[in-house]
Amino acid sequence: MFRLRSVNSCLRRLLHGGTVNRDQVLEQLRVCAAEEQVFDLVGKNKAKLTVDHVNCAVGLLWQFQKERPQLLRTVDLTRSHPQFLTLRVLAENKIAHMDDSMLVDMLYTFLRLNVEPHDSLVQQLVSEAWLRVDRFPMRSLSKFAVCLHDQHLSHSPLMGHITNIVDQKLSSIDEARVLTALMTSVSSLVSPRLRDALISRADQLLDTTDPSHFNVPRRMVQFLRNVKYVHRPLLEKCNEMILRNVPTLDAENIGIILGLYQSLQFNNCDFRLAARQRLTELIDSSTDHVSFFKLFVALAPMASPEIRERLENTALLLADEFNGQQALAVAEALEEIQSRNLSLLNKIASVIQRNLHVYKSVEAARATQALFLLQHQNPKLFTNLRNILVDFLQRSVFPYEVTMLTRVLSMLPCPRLEDGVISRVDAVVEQCSLSELSTLSFAVAKWVRNDPSYRHNTHSKYVRLLQTLNRCGNERLQTADQLDLVLEELKFISGEWFEEMLLEETMVTLQRMMDQINWSNAPELAFFLTRTHHLCPPLMDRIASVAIEHTDKIHHSATYATLLPFSVLNYDPVQADELYDACIKRFTPHIGSFEPHLLVLQAYSLAVADRFPEELIREIFSVDFLGKLDSELETLSDALNMRTRLRLMQLNRAVCLECPEFQVPWFHERYCQQLQRKGNSGVSPVQQQIHKMLGEVLGGINCVQIAVVTPYFYTVDFECKLDKHSQPLPYSEQSTLQMLDRGAVHWDTSSLENSRDELPPGAQRVAVDFLDSRSFCKNSHHMKGEALMRKRHLEILGYRVIQIPHFEWNSMELSTHDAWKGYLKKKIFR
Repeated sequence: MFRLRSVNSCLRRLLHGGTVNRDQVLEQLRVCAAEEQVFDLVGKNKAKLTVDHVNCAVGLLWQFQKERPQLLRTVDLTRSHPQFLTLRVLAENKIAHMDDSMLVDMLYTFLRLNVEPHDSLVQQLVSEAWLRVDRFPMRSLSKFAVCLHDQHLSHSPLMGHITNIVDQKLSSIDEARVLTALMTSVSSLVSPRLRDALISRADQLLDTTDPSHFNVPRRMVQFLRNVKYVHRPLLEKCNEMILRNVPTLDAENIGIILGLYQSLQFNNCDFRLAARQRLTELIDSSTDHVSFFKLFVALAPMASPEIRERLENTALLLADEFNGQQALAVAEALEEIQSRNLSLLNKIASVIQRNLHVYKSVEAARATQALFLLQHQNPKLFTNLRNILVDFLQRSVFPYEVTMLTRVLSMLPCPRLEDGVISRVDAVVEQCSLSELSTLSFAVAKWVRNDPSYRHNTHSKYVRLLQTLNRCGNERLQTADQLDLVLEELKFISGEWFEEMLLEETMVTLQRMMDQINWSNAPELAFFLTRTHHLCPPLMDRIASVAIEHTDKIHHSATYATLLPFSVLNYDPVQADELYDACIKRFTPHIGSFEPHLLVLQAYSLAVADRFPEELIREIFSVDFLGKLDSELETLSDALNMRTRLRLMQLNRAVCLECPEFQVPWFHERYCQQLQRKGNSGVSPVQQQIHKMLGEVLGGINCVQIAVVTPYFYTVDFECKLDKHSQPLPYSEQSTLQMLDRGAVHWDTSSLENSRDELPPGAQRVAVDFLDSRSFCKNSHHMKGEALMRKRHLEILGYRVIQIPHFEWNSMELSTHDAWKGYLKKKIFR
């Protein structure tokens, strides 16, 4: 950025100097074509070099490096040249003679030529720039901010001062690249108010930006990632511009953008498909190990099996040339695609092992996790990694780093934990966020289970640490006063410790801050309630009222998260119809811009709530949409791919059963048969007990069928038939517990009329379902939406549905054989 400025300023001085007072040194510098020529001139003229000469020479040295591919750059050779030291000394002696632009240009260029931040030249340039910073033009200010960021001074008082200047002069910034350079540099210091102002200004300037300048929208996306704020309108605008540039992007830039999108949980089908095509085109030209590793990391997770195999074969040939960081990135990509290429894995692991001494703490943790999840078999390597992690942890003072190292350490088998690890965790726990506390509690719980001595006595070190974690978590919630900060800490939190120790206090805290719920954070709060399966009517009523009042401000894609808890938890607020109607009206005009998988998830959540917007249903079950969905699924992770396919099947079933007027065909029979073959699970003790008792209640085991597959592939726990006098009817074949792999009644999947086992006139089928805790909200006996939808559908299929909640069957009232039988009789022969 702005890297040609120093060279251009040199040329301008040449042109403006006229023909009378010609500067021969500048003229000679102008025609230099290589570093040696520049250094030769510097050596011959060092006594008479002015600040302009130094600026021009240094600018040329960086210009030569920029023009070369990364592999051919010789920055280290340039920096070690004796005349480069001459330029550094001259520059340091002439700082007072530099104008503001030259001062910043010089600092920028020397940093690009790898002069260390602690070098006296850099420190003097920064000190002088600090004295002048208030008068810098915005271009120089943005460049100076980039320099400070490169020196890891993002949290310095000087960067704070620059942030204040940006805040005061934001309206005067009229160049998008100047603004985005400032945005990414000051991102760690911006307030929510300044963040919103920067986003607004960026949105305005993006309209005036040359579409070919993809770095501008990329830096805007980077800013959103840095501030952890998903602003969908700006994201989508940036994505449109980036998408137009994909045909010219290299693997490195595509990989960076994919990483930014992943951090923001922004899945764009068009970009992923275009990126995959572009990366595939680059395979043949990525022949060196540097360009290939960038290609592999970006392409492998979304490549077809054939392309993936080709990438792995090439990686095996180039692996020995990878450095430690490259091998680590490849290992993580292999873990993401769950590769089982043992030859490649062993080769990458050997490269990692050779480079353990160069890894920083985060890199060592990432390497350990990747190799562990890849099930790499090398005890010696894992022992070395564990020792390195423990050493890093015992020296760390940063809570995030201690948490990360602790989590990864807990993955490795270890009979006994070092006291130094526990004491280090204990030292930082007071500063940890809720998500960090949750991570630490998970690790400590694993150590407790794995420590053999714990079985014989209660280790006070573990007990004290768990008690401290509980206390810190509760105190953090009780003293919290900003809803947005709490939601940020809760974003990825989960696990038994949180549910058992903090969930109730979390709900109290959230209700205490209900007046802070607004249109921007309501979707995130709604999604949290969905994840925890915790029914909290006051919070949900507040979300509903905010959503109804500010529907036009909520991004159309955020209506999915907003409505999700109402359908999943089966909660209808007072204004339920108004809420659903408002959200459906909000997203319907934008159906075409939804990511295909998200539109399927949206439609399914509405179907759970017994709502089927016709325009949405017809869009999803159109040939064009299903084709686009198929293409997108090829680029998604396996987990999201399988989840989307399952939801499409369930939506297809719901529409066929509840909206036959749409005339949507049932096209998931083969898919369901495949699921059935893969997912045959055993019978639980409770199901065995109920099956036996149903046989007694109905007058024989041949009067009840178990694991019956219905039309549209619901699996009913138990099925029986009652005649018109409510007397049990026997099946033609006796049912046994061994017949669980296939239902005893095999109906055609398209209609009841084609059933093999027809009912006599007046008879009825009865479906008996045992509902475990997953069918109910975590904090109550309130039935969730999917259990109710299943009941609706079975009734449409002709069943009388009897549901047996786990809390009734396992209650004290039903603790005897006769009590259970009486309960079943009352349910069946009501």
